Amino acid sequence: MPETQRLRIRVRAYEYKILDASVRQIMDTALRYDAKIMGPIPLPTQITKYTVNRSAFIYKDAREQFEMRIHKRLIDILNPTPKVIEALTNLTLPSGVNIDVKMM
Repeated sequence: MPETQRLRIRVRAYEYKILDASVRQIMDTALRYDAKIMGPIPLPTQITKYTVNRSAFIYKDAREQFEMRIHKRLIDILNPTPKVIEALTNLTLPSGVNIDVKMM
């Protein structure tokens, strides 16, 4: 059984709407070249919470909480052709989207 190569794309963003639009753009580009795709697979959202005092000195009970959410998606492209890889490298995505690409 031949071993399949896979291009694993991991996309991260703070806003899920921008993330979904970027994933859709990546999927459309890959499907245009007849690539076989697995995904997008939603990964768990990473939530980081910060608690800060509203004021200094004796008002210890007055606190404010902030949170930062990082939304993530995973896309696998099976047996990518050079045309697919070239099309994905020339793709322009909105700012605020982080992409990690690995060849497995």
